[in-house]
Amino acid sequence: MQKNSTEILVHRVAYVGMAVYVLLALLIWLVPDNLHPFIAISLVGLAATHATFLGGIHGGIGLHMDSPTPRKNIALATIPAFLSWIAIIMPAYAGLPLLGLLLAVWCVVDHKTWPEAGLAAWLPLRLHTTIAAVLSCLLGAAGT
Repeated sequence: MQKNSTEILVHRVAYVGMAVYVLLALLIWLVPDNLHPFIAISLVGLAATHATFLGGIHGGIGLHMDSPTPRKNIALATIPAFLSWIAIIMPAYAGLPLLGLLLAVWCVVDHKTWPEAGLAAWLPLRLHTTIAAVLSCLLGAAGT
């Protein structure tokens, strides 16, 4: 099956995002100690933004007038943002594992909720990005 231009763009953006995760996780191990805080906060910010974006997808699903479960999706939209906020104010060695856990749990949530919203075709890409993000968060936390 041939991908349309939107699918190609989404895949490219997702893979660039995965590359940024991996780059930041590796940089924590490669840069001098005085630069660790800058790299660590960049990785925390990336993961927190990513988690919040994933919650926003549920908000978009819930806003559809024909959504079978609008209240559930609207409620699910807020959880990643609040947990990300908590992770941002934690030290990176604690916030990054929390964000990794959040991204992994949210992948499970998405695998249970996206099919009913017609988004099942995106789940393989969602899994790939989650694996890269979680491993990068854990690798980054270990390097702080």
